[in-house]
Amino acid sequence: MEWRRLSLALPLAALFVVFFIAPLFVLLGVSLSTDMDTHTFTFAHYVKFFTDRFNYSILTDTLLLGLKATAVCFVFGYPVAWIAARARPGLQSILLLAVILPIMTSVVVRTFAWIVILGRQGLLNQIVLGLGLSEEPLRLLFTEWGVVIVLAQVQMPLMVLPILSILAKIDPNLADASRALGAGEWRTLWRVTLPLSVPGVIAGWILTYAACVTAFVTQSLIGGARLVYMPLHIYQQAVGANNWPFAAAISIIFMIAVLCVVAGLNLLAAKSQRHAQA
Repeated sequence: MEWRRLSLALPLAALFVVFFIAPLFVLLGVSLSTDMDTHTFTFAHYVKFFTDRFNYSILTDTLLLGLKATAVCFVFGYPVAWIAARARPGLQSILLLAVILPIMTSVVVRTFAWIVILGRQGLLNQIVLGLGLSEEPLRLLFTEWGVVIVLAQVQMPLMVLPILSILAKIDPNLADASRALGAGEWRTLWRVTLPLSVPGVIAGWILTYAACVTAFVTQSLIGGARLVYMPLHIYQQAVGANNWPFAAAISIIFMIAVLCVVAGLNLLAAKSQRHAQA
């Protein structure tokens, strides 16, 4: 019986090995080679990355960018998920459609739309100038906060949907019991609803963070040439400088760094889970 269960997983395991594990080993091999034509292995590309402050400053900026964009997604996404979970079925369907609808549009199209919105003559600056909130156009395009705003909008569904799925499963009688014991709406949200929704919050953070730090199109188009993040840095080394081994080494380092952040979030989720059960 156990062998039959394992045999059912073999096609998926083979697909995973061929299209994910094997390319990773190829990438690792390229990162350890002196160039694409020789088979001499070296750690020089990794040493080059960590001995140049410019390289690991880009890595730090990229990881912090993901945290900022993910935090913005959480701040705006959690209330949307909470309202949708408590809404009537008809309104909940409308809110869910509004959350999912951006996914149906190409990320390139959405990013170009944001270029129009954030530009000096864009819609947002026209509103700000029209209301007299500023005497000159705001500088939003080609800035880090412009990238954060666009990333938050583009990746928002990845935060809302996991949280909504958990909130929808929470027994509403728990909130009623909390209010019956004298807790107000905000205290019930803070002491009951939020702790129970932690698994969905962590899942949303992981999905959103991984998508934000690897969003090559959004980072490149909104950030421009002034702001260089890891995906653009890898592209410049591979295509611009034709230095594929160094680009492969950067990719490996970037992947490990992102996995470390994700592992930290998983540890936080496990710790909160044990605390909730205790």
